[in-house]
Formats: sequence, structure tokens, C-alpha cells
Amino acid sequence: MSERLRPRDLALLAEETPTTPAHNATVEIFECAESGFDHDRLVELIRDRISFVPRYRQRLQQVPGRVANPVWVDDEHFDIGYHVRRSALPRPGTQDQLRELVGRIVSRPLDRSRPLWEMYLVEGLAGGRVALLSKAHQVLVDGVDTVDLGQLLLDVTAEPKVLGGDEWMPRRRPSTAAMLAEAARDSLTDPRTALDTARGTTGSLLRAAETTAGTAGRVVGGLAGRRPQRAGALGGPLSQQRRVVTVETRLQDYRKVRDVHGGTVNDVILATITGGLRAWLMTRDESLRGFRRIRAVVPVSVIDTELEATSLGSQIAAHYVDLPVGEASPVVRLHQVSYSFQAHKETGRGVAANRLAGIAGFAPTTFHAIGSRLAAREVRRGYQLSVTNVPGPQSALYAAGARMVASYPVHPLVQGHPLAVGVTSYDGGVYYGLTADRDQLPDADLLGTCITEALDELLDTVNGGRPRARRGRRATGGRTGAATSGTPRRPARPSGSSS
Repeated sequence: MSERLRPRDLALLAEETPTTPAHNATVEIFECAESGFDHDRLVELIRDRISFVPRYRQRLQQVPGRVANPVWVDDEHFDIGYHVRRSALPRPGTQDQLRELVGRIVSRPLDRSRPLWEMYLVEGLAGGRVALLSKAHQVLVDGVDTVDLGQLLLDVTAEPKVLGGDEWMPRRRPSTAAMLAEAARDSLTDPRTALDTARGTTGSLLRAAETTAGTAGRVVGGLAGRRPQRAGALGGPLSQQRRVVTVETRLQDYRKVRDVHGGTVNDVILATITGGLRAWLMTRDESLRGFRRIRAVVPVSVIDTELEATSLGSQIAAHYVDLPVGEASPVVRLHQVSYSFQAHKETGRGVAANRLAGIAGFAPTTFHAIGSRLAAREVRRGYQLSVTNVPGPQSALYAAGARMVASYPVHPLVQGHPLAVGVTSYDGGVYYGLTADRDQLPDADLLGTCITEALDELLDTVNGGRPRARRGRRATGGRTGAATSGTPRRPARPSGSSS
């Protein structure tokens, strides 16, 4: 019996267009001089562990007549050589060259006639390093039935464990008659199947109508000589090309700021992003007009029995925060971000960052995959930016004996949102991955520089370069500070954030 695609996954497929490929990506950097980590060893490692994620050897099969949602079937022609590819940069490859290559690869949609994932081993980096770029479709990794394959490739020691790959034989693809009979049986025995099919079909038609209407409106406007309204730096139609920016910082810097000003590392990271956005916007024609605050959706880890369980030991929910880019003081920005999580703290559903990072076998890639699915689902609620910050393990991880020294998330873009931010903390580092539309944001590299400078600005307040902003209300007169009392209080610690 085949497993049927769920309605929310069907919605993700229906909303995917050439300008919005719906796959997550991760760029991991490895030191491989002593381990001999190369393409052959990567293929061997995947063969050994892919049996733990059977979905990675399955593809989607449409039901004739679309009388039911598509089903997952084994790919009878599964070819690991197609999915695990070898690439190289001219030695010694620079970070800029790697980012350019990654941008081009993540711009290409995955082939829906095959299992929905690819991996690229990129050789030639300076210092004898290699990069592993992985792509997986949002419908493939849901954190419930399937975790990210990258989560299974990493070991906690340099001595790789042999888990024992299976002698896989694909099940024969069901015939047309069998798929129709199975769809009829599912509809009779489970009324939800018919309802899901109806919802999926209706939703697809509505999304197609919305796309057609939007295209027609642009054509009519063009013929009439009307120019489209500018949506600003964080809005507008997307192209088919992406630009990827990476930023590497040190976790100890965020902890320094936290220890002096309170809050959490997550708060400091969001305040750093806010300061980076502020500086970046001020370099553009828009300046800060209309950007006093930027509405961001931040996936957080919660304990909620009404939400779907995940392999992370908790559920993932959307938390909305207004990033105060109009505020000049870096410390006031930090306090405002910190207190925006107070309501979430008071729900009692939060999951501490150290608990999340301590889950056995946890890797940030699965959380990032779930976070991007959540951002796609929440897009109609009108946010301007998605930011997913994942606390990873603070000890080294290895792939076939090669030590991973950096991990950059690359999130997909949703329609009308030319920028997405992913952050992973790992082994003493905090790694930013900025995904930007290549045409809409040609200055995305500058945003990466601004984020680094925003962190330096916060560090200046710790090292005495800037005065600390007064927290709380003054006893007599004056402006109201970020807190609600004269006594400093440590703000809420958001779920799923670094502590």
C-alpha cells in the first residue's frame, strides 16, 4: 500500500513555480586533508545510511484522473550517481566563488520525476577543504515521517560508524487499476481521503487562478503604460535566480552581549539582524521610509499536543516579532526584541535551546527544513521576512572522518519575499545564510557586511565604546525604556533559540 501525499504537502507543490523553487539547502564546510573525504567516500556513506530515510529513494506518482492525491512510490530506476554529484572550484577556491556556485545550483528546481533531493561535493576550496551542498524539497523533509539525510551523515566522533546499508530492492510501481482501486478504497474506508482530495484540487485551482490573475494584471498595466508600485527592499516579484551570502561570527561575542544586557543569545542574534537591516536600508534609496519596523516570522520550538509531533521532540510554531529597524540605539533594539518574546515565555510551552540542541542525533538541517515549511504556510499572514535560528551542537561533528567546520543554511524564497535569513550556531560559531533574489537585491553582499558591523556595534556597548542604555522607566520623568519597571529583569528566553 502506497503512502498518499498529505494536503499541506500538495499545497507546497502547487505553489511552487519556476521563480519559487521549494527546496531547502545547506552548505557545510569540511576539513578533509587527513580523512581522505572525497566523492567516493560520500557515496559510500550515503549508501550505508539512506535506508533510514526510505523517502529518499521514492518519487511522486500522480493518480490517474487526479481522483486522489499523489502517492509516494519506490523509484525503480533509482540512481545514486544522479543524486550525489561532484563539482569543483578553480584552486584555491574562495568563499565568494563558492557562494556564486551555490546560488546557481539552488536556483534550479528539482526534477519531480525523481526522488526530490541532490547533493554536491565541491572540491578545490582553499586550505584543502571541501563543501557539501545538499538540496531537499520541502515535501520530502517534514520532520515527522522523514528527517533530513544530512542529519544521518554526521557522527560525533572522527571514527565513522558503519550502520549497515540494506540490500534495497524497489517495490514494483502500482498499476493504473491498482492506484484507482486503492483511491476508491481509501475514500470509502476513510472519509478524510475524499475531503483531502477535494481540498487539494480546489486549492490548486484557486492558486492557479491567483497566479493567472496576477500575470494578467501586470500585462494590462504594462499595455496601459502604468508602472508597478515599488514594494521596497523586502517585497516584489522574484526572478528565477538567487544570490547566497554567508556570514561567520563567533558565539562567544553574542554571549558577551547577553551577559551584560540580559536576554538570550537568540535575542542578540535577532538584534544583530535588525541592526544589519537598518544599516543596509540606509544605504539604499528607500532609506527607512516605511521601514520603522519589519514584521518577521520566527519559527520556535514548543510543547503543544494540538500541533503535529516532530522528530525533534517538540512541535514548531510561528512567532511574530517586529524588528525595530527605525531605532538608532543598538541596546534599545536588543531590549525591544527581547521583550517581544515575553508573551511566548508566559505561555509555558517553550523549549529551552540547550534541550533542543541536546537531543540525540539532532542536526539543525531538519529544524531548518521545518522552519521553511512553516514560513511558506504563514506567508498569507503578511510578514516581510522569515528568520530561522537553530541552536546546533557545540561540539564537532564529522562525516566519514572529516571534521565539519561550518554550516550555512540556505532557505527557499516565497513569492513576494526576496530575502530569507537562516542562522545556525555550531561548535563555537554562529553561521548566517542569506538567500536573496539576484535581481531584486543585487547588494545582498552589503547586507552581510552590515550584519557583521551590527554585531561589532553591540560589542562596543559591552567593551565601553558606547554607553549602555538605561533599562526600565526612570523614577521621575524621562522617556520610557524597554522594561516596565525600574529594576532590570532578564527577558524571556524564546523556544528553540540559543541560550
